[in-house]
Amino acid sequence: MRFLKMAAVAGAFALGAGAVVAGGVTHPAGAQAVTPAENAQVRAVPRYDHVVVALFENKNYPDIASGSKAPYFQSLAGQGALFTQSFGVTHPSQPNYIALFSGSQQGVTGDSCPNSFGTKGNLGQQLLDANLTFKGYSEGLPSTGYTGCGSGRYARKHAPWTNFSNVPAALQVPFSQFPTDYGKLPTVSFVVPDMCDDMHDCSIGTGDSWTKSHLDSYAQWAKSHNSLLITSFDEDNFTSVNQIYTSFVGQGVTAGKYAEKVDHYRILRTLENMYGLPALGQAASREPLTDIWG
Repeated sequence: MRFLKMAAVAGAFALGAGAVVAGGVTHPAGAQAVTPAENAQVRAVPRYDHVVVALFENKNYPDIASGSKAPYFQSLAGQGALFTQSFGVTHPSQPNYIALFSGSQQGVTGDSCPNSFGTKGNLGQQLLDANLTFKGYSEGLPSTGYTGCGSGRYARKHAPWTNFSNVPAALQVPFSQFPTDYGKLPTVSFVVPDMCDDMHDCSIGTGDSWTKSHLDSYAQWAKSHNSLLITSFDEDNFTSVNQIYTSFVGQGVTAGKYAEKVDHYRILRTLENMYGLPALGQAASREPLTDIWG
């Protein structure tokens, strides 16, 4: 895919000293500030062949975005767009996953299981209706289409597609089926590590190492294959701020730190805009992210 070029930005380099701040965005060293009019000419959401959304658990933004605990997450941030004002929708975990997938918490306020939302609108159903593809990859899922609330380190509360009858059970698969030939990925995939590797029950270092081992190859491939990796969290560690790490890495993403407010509904709106899908629920009140692609 041909991406629009931002003439005022001298490429996407690792963030460093001398970075330029423009419109709330910290651009890499050597970049020039661009005017709102120039930005307006290039702002659009590209249509990617493949998007992988990877979700992690219950860690505060500073612990992931800085310090020594998560070097790989910080490497991802340096390779793409890091949103410094990204927030979960609520506490605890489950409503955030449901909100990201369907534009609504669907009345869920806790981690109860099972839930059933029938044929209510959701991203998976939207993609299928548009003749696109979707799949949810859950680490530890004992079998394709499994509907139990948990098994070992797998938790259904982190797999919201399971709750919608218009998302075929065949699209709920173990992470062991994540392809090594990334061209075989669906249009949009969600990747959910198990309760240890997502950092819920284990350390930041455990999740950081898992992400590097299992997703770095895709992240590097995405940069030259019209694809995107979105890495985010459901919530922080139960603070009132609920600030979370969110980064986008892929072809055409202008590296930098972006200070605009982002939440799960805005990520959903961006994915819907990417494929020409109508905005669901609260996503309709958000603007898609358009300024990170140069």
